[in-house]
Amino acid sequence: MTATHRIAAPGPCAAVASALMSLLVLTGCQAAAPAPADPTTATSSSAGSTVKTSSFSTLDAAGVESIRNSRTARLDMSSGRLEKEAVRVTKDSYGPEINTRDLGKISLSILAPSGEITAETDRIRFNTTDSRTDFSEVTYFLTAGSPEEYFELIRDGVQRYGIAADAAEEWISSTQADPGSKSDFSITPGTGTGLVVNYDLRYDGSKDTQVIIVHVLPAP
Repeated sequence: MTATHRIAAPGPCAAVASALMSLLVLTGCQAAAPAPADPTTATSSSAGSTVKTSSFSTLDAAGVESIRNSRTARLDMSSGRLEKEAVRVTKDSYGPEINTRDLGKISLSILAPSGEITAETDRIRFNTTDSRTDFSEVTYFLTAGSPEEYFELIRDGVQRYGIAADAAEEWISSTQADPGSKSDFSITPGTGTGLVVNYDLRYDGSKDTQVIIVHVLPAP
């Protein structure tokens, strides 16, 4: 008579061990997840080439188009100068004139050695010579729809940029006494930001819009 051999069912410990082994095998077959990309870094298609993006505007054709489309311009004069090479124009370039009267005002910011110069403007232009490696001046235009708004713009320049307070208040008092007058007056510049900031007042009481031409020059 032949004896019958029974195979015992695996116990709980053996089942757990088998499940763990299967999990380890599956895990080992999975590819490691890539590290998250740095959002401030753009990588080119060339192997090993990584290019850092910049938050500052350029003044070449593409840069001017970007300023017009975004109505935002940010210039780096933290060194005390605005170098032509840094804004991607040639050494003999005189720089562009950016006019957005047809689009609306540009939010302009200029990073200075100490602080920042900011404005809402629809016209920015540059001054230099073909022999300079930097721009000798950045100019933008401020506008106001009333004398009161105009006076506030002047006082803002005094407070933020160190423009001569006494000269500004004397001019404001004189104009308040005769709001229909006409005056071209350049206030003594301020250097509170480490750059030279000059407010060139172009006031005409017979017009609806008053203008301040702001000149920003390299550090003295």
